[in-house]
Amino acid sequence: MSQEELKTQTHKPQAHKPQAKDIKDGVDTIVSQWLAAGVTDDLQPMEVFGRLARIHKHIETEILRCHGEFGLRQGEFDVLATLRRSGEPYTLTPGQLHQSMMLTSGAMTSRLDKLEQKGLICRSHCTQDRRAVNVQLTAEGKAKVEAALPAHMAAQQQLLKGISVKDRQKLAALLKGWLGELES
Repeated sequence: MSQEELKTQTHKPQAHKPQAKDIKDGVDTIVSQWLAAGVTDDLQPMEVFGRLARIHKHIETEILRCHGEFGLRQGEFDVLATLRRSGEPYTLTPGQLHQSMMLTSGAMTSRLDKLEQKGLICRSHCTQDRRAVNVQLTAEGKAKVEAALPAHMAAQQQLLKGISVKDRQKLAALLKGWLGELES
């Protein structure tokens, strides 16, 4: 092999990876249409919320698919995971679940009913206060959430695959600050 052939083979040009600013998406089209229609207001919030809404749809679709593989419906994994991460004896009150999951009490009751019918949780009255109810993960529920957790985490990794670790850290910090502001 000649010196020139060796040089060409070892120094192939790298394919150009498009930067985010080079990629056009549906939100760009919407913003362009508003500009063309004469709207001159600051459209950056529309860009942010439009992209967040579209990203949320992708996340929801993937997570529903992932959880569906384990026979879990929307939000059921969250209840099981919340109980599992609470530590032994994997028991919380509906109020504690409600607080950690930001659901209405009606939605929580319905979700708990379905999980209890599946044998994944059980509800019992508190021994100190018979009016209070405890929700406990059953052995079957614990096995189900432990089987689903690796797939759930892999789905999250897959959804973030186009974002570098450094950018993920920046994004997490930005979102944490924004969420803190909204929740204060």
